[in-house]
Amino acid sequence: MNSLALILIVALSAAWSVHTVWMSRRLRTARRDPLTGLWTRDAFTRQARRLLRNRHAVVVLADVDRFKQVNDTHGHAAGDALLVATADRLAHAVGRSGVAGRLGGDEFAAVLVDRDGTAADQLAILARILSRPVETLPEVHTSVSLGWVRRADHPDEDLSALLRRADEAMYAAKRAPSTVRRAALGRLLASVTGRRPGRRSTA
Repeated sequence: MNSLALILIVALSAAWSVHTVWMSRRLRTARRDPLTGLWTRDAFTRQARRLLRNRHAVVVLADVDRFKQVNDTHGHAAGDALLVATADRLAHAVGRSGVAGRLGGDEFAAVLVDRDGTAADQLAILARILSRPVETLPEVHTSVSLGWVRRADHPDEDLSALLRRADEAMYAAKRAPSTVRRAALGRLLASVTGRRPGRRSTA
């Protein structure tokens, strides 16, 4: 093999490596929500299904209370800052062993593995953290309602069904003094899917 051919092979190999890295970054960026940096719905779904193989997994839904009021009163920039802060706090709480995503609007989801059975206490703390004012927006006061469900309580259900249960619990939390509610055992209420017809299935 002459030196020119060797140079061409090396150059092509280097170009392909650069292209591969570029494509990988593009794909990774496409899976991230552009505002918050959390996983998008589809990317979250793929990772959440993997985590749900663990019977200790917990599915969480979080929704910012009175978010429209924040936008109307303080402007969309304030609303965006609130979403970013909520996403950052949720991602930090979930850590590397879990996954957090933005499903759309002011709604977030997470799956974490609760090996020591302390999810209820952890999520009560998380709700308080999520409800703290944003440092740059001390005048904005709101809370974040959480609904959650244990994988082990419904071992035969898929991610979509578990999210519906967490959704039901979340809306129960919004109607109660507490901002955290665990999903009840038994059948899903028919009103869960009917109450929010715009929601897309995730499984």
